[in-house]
Amino acid sequence: MKLPKIKILDEKNKMLRKVSTEVTFPLTSKEKQDIKDMITYLTMSQIQSEQEKYNLRAGMGLAYVQIGTPKRIFVIVEEIEEGKFKNYVVINPEIVSQSAELVFVGEGEGCLSVNREVEGIVPRCARITVKAYDENGKCYQIRVREDIAVAFQHEIDHLNGILFTDRIDKNNPYKNIDKMREI
Repeated sequence: MKLPKIKILDEKNKMLRKVSTEVTFPLTSKEKQDIKDMITYLTMSQIQSEQEKYNLRAGMGLAYVQIGTPKRIFVIVEEIEEGKFKNYVVINPEIVSQSAELVFVGEGEGCLSVNREVEGIVPRCARITVKAYDENGKCYQIRVREDIAVAFQHEIDHLNGILFTDRIDKNNPYKNIDKMREI
């Protein structure tokens, strides 16, 4: 695999605070290529030999705004077993339902735009149902749970100009930890 030329914006970049705009179909050839490049980048970032070769931090999701274009697109690459990946391409997402149960990532959430250690927990819904479109403009609905639900919520936040660090209580980073389940 060849590492795509993607520049991921740092959290200090004001572009990450913009609310992304709806995407119109059909997608442009650049949008299609960017989606492919984001998938390749995320896949490579999860393969140890590629991580070491290119000095990559592991990531499973990337929003279009993180590569400098505030449009409502994100991709998630989930390693389902060693070297086998499932890709999610999510365009113009809308959360249509969510569980009351809250979870948090035990080792803490991370972000390819946040290049530092962050203390604290991010409350997320354990399950969500999302209505979205694929690259061909076909509408679909998907119910996701646990770590994929967290990833979806994290990326949807990006589309709304929100970073995961915003969701951590500044005065009490582990607030209400006893009311959530660790995943």
